[in-house]
Amino acid sequence: MAVHCLDIPNKNARTTYCSFAPTPTLGCSSRLLQNMRLPLSLTLFLPLISATIPESIQIPLNPSKINMEPQLSNGSPSLADLLTIEPSVSIFYSYARELALSALFSEEPSQFTQQSWAHSVQGGLTLLVPTNKAVMALARKPHQGPAPKEGQEPVLTEEEFERSTKENIERWVQAHIIPNFPLDFPSQKTYDTLLEGKSVSFVTEKSEEAVSVQDGESTIQISGTKMASNGVLYIIDGTINTD
Repeated sequence: MAVHCLDIPNKNARTTYCSFAPTPTLGCSSRLLQNMRLPLSLTLFLPLISATIPESIQIPLNPSKINMEPQLSNGSPSLADLLTIEPSVSIFYSYARELALSALFSEEPSQFTQQSWAHSVQGGLTLLVPTNKAVMALARKPHQGPAPKEGQEPVLTEEEFERSTKENIERWVQAHIIPNFPLDFPSQKTYDTLLEGKSVSFVTEKSEEAVSVQDGESTIQISGTKMASNGVLYIIDGTINTD
């Protein structure tokens, strides 16, 4: 049997494929059997064995590269599943997934009672997720934090800069998470977010067919709703202010 291998480089690694094929025999059956001294019982099965061998078999030697698509959890998708497959909110998730609190997006809230931010979760999470367009429209991006006062731009070491960046991101993400689900609509109730001291409310449009987020003096439209096994995801056309 002949073995032929081929290395195929790709973006992240190299995948090797091998092809196995029976070696053809040309008019030498009696002499070959005599030289190899095969038992008679084995020679009787040679036609059956050769018939079961395909002409060419390709075996990927790097099976981890076979399926890289995100898979939904059993049953209803989690918030993490929805964030993974929704391209219009990928910037928000790229920020959130670097934080410890993003674990809440994947699991049921009851499994996170030991976390400092999990004690306030009631029933599930309500995520207010800005579109990529809304994030890109910000004068200062979430990792930059509030603009410093004129002439007071701090001089930070690399370590201080990294810590400040992470704190800014965490505050911004927390402001978009309400640790309650389901919410009452329509209602004049104000809901606290995970960011301490930050709350939002919801208002019903005149048509009573749409609900918007009220953030102080700003009204942010809800452009989409996606239900999850551990809460709900509201896609919003703006961002929650953390100042």
